[in-house]
Amino acid sequence: MNKGKLYLIPSPLGDNPVGEVLPQRVLDIACSLTCFVVEEVRTARRFLSKYGLKGKIESLDFHELNEHTKPEEVKALLKLFEGQDVGLLSEAGLPAVADPGAVLVDLCHREGIEVVPLVGPSSLMLALMASGLNGQSFAFCGYIPAKTDARRNALRSLEKRSKSGNESLIIIETPYRNDQLFADMISTLAPGTRICVAADITLETQYIRTRTVAQWRKESLTIGKRPCVFIILA
Repeated sequence: MNKGKLYLIPSPLGDNPVGEVLPQRVLDIACSLTCFVVEEVRTARRFLSKYGLKGKIESLDFHELNEHTKPEEVKALLKLFEGQDVGLLSEAGLPAVADPGAVLVDLCHREGIEVVPLVGPSSLMLALMASGLNGQSFAFCGYIPAKTDARRNALRSLEKRSKSGNESLIIIETPYRNDQLFADMISTLAPGTRICVAADITLETQYIRTRTVAQWRKESLTIGKRPCVFIILA
């Protein structure tokens, strides 16, 4: 039996019209599929309704893949590709980037299943584009420690790395800890280090500003519980 393809289907970064952030081809491909691997079924159903599958959701086949999925359960997903294409859908933005779906993509490569990435919004790249910081040399560092002392030590290490390599370092945080992270940034990092704060990217409430630590210390910023990307350049 022929193996299907794995389509990596982006999703919006927030509750904005899909036509603002996704090309028609992506919507057409998503609507042509009947089998999806998703991080959370409820979110996926909502997204696909907006993509053009409203009224057809009950006929779709959903399989969850998240941080709780066991390795043997991921391997079992390979059976889905027997004679059909499968869509991989993230909670927000691009599948398999800071996303548990990466393990399925890796497995598909190992098993000779074609992987097809589709165009969509990436909060990481959009933030870097808009930051004015070094787009020639950068790295995504993901989450850093949540406890205060460990977080401050991590920030100092990242600042040293950034200064040594003239490298923009991209960091994300759980929204409810945004303001604690930002407070530690401006209290720990050197006055001349630049920080970009990029929140609610692509939404009407979008906020993107780049300032030195010294400049941020003179401003009063509350980010709140919004999806946010931080970029530092020492």
